[in-house]
Amino acid sequence: MQLNLNIDIFKPKAPPLFGMDISSSSVKLVELADAGRGNPRVERYAIEALPKDAVLDGNITNLDAVVDAVQRGWKRMATRTKNVALALPTAAVITKKIIVPAGLRDEELEVQVETEANQYIPFALEEVNLDFQVVGSSPSGPEEVEVLIAASRKEKVEDRVAVAEASGLKAIVMDVEAYAIQSSFELIQQQFPDNGKDQNIALVDLGANVMNITVLRNEQTVYTREQAFGGSQLTQDIMRVYGMSLEEAEAAKRSGGLPENYETEVLRPFMENAALEIQRAVQFFFTSTQYTSVEHVLLTGGSAVIPGLDEMVQSRTQINALVANPFASMAISPRVSLKKLVADAPSLMVACGLAMRRFDP
Repeated sequence: MQLNLNIDIFKPKAPPLFGMDISSSSVKLVELADAGRGNPRVERYAIEALPKDAVLDGNITNLDAVVDAVQRGWKRMATRTKNVALALPTAAVITKKIIVPAGLRDEELEVQVETEANQYIPFALEEVNLDFQVVGSSPSGPEEVEVLIAASRKEKVEDRVAVAEASGLKAIVMDVEAYAIQSSFELIQQQFPDNGKDQNIALVDLGANVMNITVLRNEQTVYTREQAFGGSQLTQDIMRVYGMSLEEAEAAKRSGGLPENYETEVLRPFMENAALEIQRAVQFFFTSTQYTSVEHVLLTGGSAVIPGLDEMVQSRTQINALVANPFASMAISPRVSLKKLVADAPSLMVACGLAMRRFDP
């Protein structure tokens, strides 16, 4: 039986493409160009809000609404590029590192991967898209290599491809959100002392409903955890206190214009809760690993841009906290507003990491 290798998680691609992140609250599009010598330039980007429940737990439940948002975003970006890199939610992908003898031919490697995949994947292989990449020599010696296997249910891949096709676009890369965030993280790493070497760096992604914590050390994930806390709680608070509808609350949260007691009575308690959740997550990391320190907390996701949140997290955790901006060292096209980009940057980590796929060798 042939391995079904059309998921292309690891296959390098070089044609012009843009990154598209479909999250539970919005569709985010980022296009990077080559500014010379392989240095990326932010060419254009767009964020389009999604109606409530159009995407639930990473599953596309309202295809028309998502396609509509993608088409609006693509039009607003005013790009000719139709090739797109997409990502699957990390939870929808099973990954496993295996050790195989070095020097296997491609066909032999495929057979070996398929045999191993059968043991680890709880679905029939014909129901999944499977891909693999040789990571490098095995820790045990040069006669073996480490291979990373990634597998996802076919319908998860097909849902995202369907969005691209119905929007008039062509999906040419299917990545995993965690790997895309890691690509963006590599751009930020230069901001840390000694480029973050031998330091534990907690990436805290504050999404709409879920807070994801990933601790990286020397570019390897050493810990992950998910907590039920997100920006939608702030929206709910605004609705409750000011008697607004969901749409009104979302709009007010983004553009301001709320009564002057908003900061003290609604926003500050939310920020304190967020800082407390992050402190708890760090404590869980200490109790479940051999590590006893975290050197930096990097805030990403839509809620990361709340003014002063980084300071509050730093004061509660006593750890250096900063807001993620993967574009900090990039050239910016004149058509992009720098001020707006800085505000949106923490929520563009996945889209930026996907857009970086155009620079794959």
